[in-house]
Amino acid sequence: MKVLIAAAVVTLALPVFLDGKQLGIYVLAGLAAMVTVGLSLLMGQAGQISLGQASFYAIGAYTAGLLSVHGTAPVLGLLAAPVVAAAFAAVVGAGVLRLRGHYLAFATLAMQLILLSVLAQSTWAGGAIGLQGIPRLSVGGFELAEDIQYAYLVWAGLAVVLVVAHNLVRSRPGRGLRALATSEVAAAASGVPVGRYRLAVFTLSAAFAGLAGGIYAFYLGYLGPGSFPVLLSIEYVVMAVVGGLGTLAGGVVGAVAIVLLVQALNELATSPGMPSYAPSVLSYAVYGLLLVVVVLWLPRGIVPALRGKERT
Repeated sequence: MKVLIAAAVVTLALPVFLDGKQLGIYVLAGLAAMVTVGLSLLMGQAGQISLGQASFYAIGAYTAGLLSVHGTAPVLGLLAAPVVAAAFAAVVGAGVLRLRGHYLAFATLAMQLILLSVLAQSTWAGGAIGLQGIPRLSVGGFELAEDIQYAYLVWAGLAVVLVVAHNLVRSRPGRGLRALATSEVAAAASGVPVGRYRLAVFTLSAAFAGLAGGIYAFYLGYLGPGSFPVLLSIEYVVMAVVGGLGTLAGGVVGAVAIVLLVQALNELATSPGMPSYAPSVLSYAVYGLLLVVVVLWLPRGIVPALRGKERT
């Protein structure tokens, strides 16, 4: 508890001491943590692999952006973002969750590729040029115009995500999910509604990603298909694995660590003399190396290794 209180105090105090670029990294880390907590639940608690989590991030972002651009109050657009992302996941999940293992992973990856193709070719979404003119988030007469305000909004959103996820993990369905991750056959024999639980956690993880995407839309003010590459979904998987699958703190720790690493790689890859393809090559190489290192020396992830146990 003392560690959590100390972490909360540092998190709340830190934005005051950060400049513009550092605040941007702080916001991106919080958004990534929101998505990764949901993915960590999906992979660690329900045992389902997703390589398309950025799809729900994009759906939430475009939902908030499109609604606000067409005159809907921004706060309503933000509230709609997780709902639409969850609804899309429920519809898609009813089909793809019948698959297992690598087949499910590739199906979620294909889902993202199809979504990006649709967005790039749809004039109503801005096409390849992107959706522009998204207003700042406002509630009543109060507008969030400063980066530091979005920094606190993002981490408040993360707090909500963590509370919801914590209550789920500690509940009876949470115990059913842990049984499902261990053995679907044994869980079903024990009376766990395997299909329903799997779809529920898939939908919840999509809602978390949709909420993060909605905040991202108002923070950036612009959306394009290039904002949600396949590499982003891979980043989320790396974050969840590095932090510790199935652990809430692991999702946060992994997200912050990888966001900082990505920023360092971008600085290195864009330095004078580096080829144009250096960012992508460096990213894939480092992610692959990280996964190998984690599997060999920290198979449960950073947080479980520090705590000496597998689950939160």
